[in-house]
Amino acid sequence: MKLSRIALAGGVAASTVLLIAGPAAAHVSVQPVGEAAKGGYATLNFKVPNERDQASTVKLEVNFPADHPLSSVTPQAVPGWKIEIDKSKLDKPLEVHGKKITEAVSKVTWTADGSEIAPGYFQQFPVSVGALPEDADQLVFKAIQTYDNKEVVRWIEEPTAGGDEPDSPAPVLKLAAASDDHHGGAADDAKEADDHKAADAEASSKETSTAASSSSSDTTARTLGIIGIVIGIGGIAFGVLAGRRRSA
Repeated sequence: MKLSRIALAGGVAASTVLLIAGPAAAHVSVQPVGEAAKGGYATLNFKVPNERDQASTVKLEVNFPADHPLSSVTPQAVPGWKIEIDKSKLDKPLEVHGKKITEAVSKVTWTADGSEIAPGYFQQFPVSVGALPEDADQLVFKAIQTYDNKEVVRWIEEPTAGGDEPDSPAPVLKLAAASDDHHGGAADDAKEADDHKAADAEASSKETSTAASSSSSDTTARTLGIIGIVIGIGGIAFGVLAGRRRSA
C-alpha cells in the first residue's frame, strides 16, 4: 500500500514537472544549421511553435540586433508565407570585401498567405546571414508572434548571465569560435574534396606511368626474343651448309 502511494506521488510529481517545463520551453527560438562561427556566414532556423489550443499563428516578426548589424540577410522562401524585409541606415557604415555598406536589415516579417501554424504544430523560417560579428559571443533576436485571434506575444526579454529564464525570452544565437576560413563547414568540405581530387590525380598518374613502363618492358622483351630466334635459325642454317660442304 505504501509503495503504491509513493509511486502515485512520484508520478504526480513527474507530471507536474512536465506540465511546468512544457510551456516554458515552447517559445520562439533560433538554431544554426551546423555552427555559427564568429566572422563567418550561417543559415539560421527560427523555430515557431503554436502555443494556443484555439488559435493559429499567422505572423512572425524577427528584429535583427542593431548593435551588431549584419551586412547580408537572405530569407528562404516558405510556402504559404509572404516575406517582408525592412532595412535601416547605419550610424557607422560596414566595410565588406572593400565595399561600404550604409544600411542593413533591421527586421524580417513572415505573414501567412494560404498557410498558418495550427495548434499542436510548429514552423521553421530559414535565413542565411553574415558576416557574424567577431566581437560578440551571442546575438539576440527579439521576436513578435501574432495569432489569428489578434493575440500578440512578444518574445523580447533578454536572458541574464546566471539568472533564470525570463517568461518571454528572446531567441538567442550562441556564436562559436572563429574558423580560419570564416566560412565554416562548407569550406572544409570543399578543401577535403580538392585533396581527394589531387590524390586521385596523383594515383592515376602513377598508374599510367607504371602501365607505360610495363608496356615498354614487354615490347623490349619481345624484340629481343625475336632477334634471338632469328639468330638461332641463322646458326642452324649455317651449320647445315657447312656440313654439306664437308661431305662434298
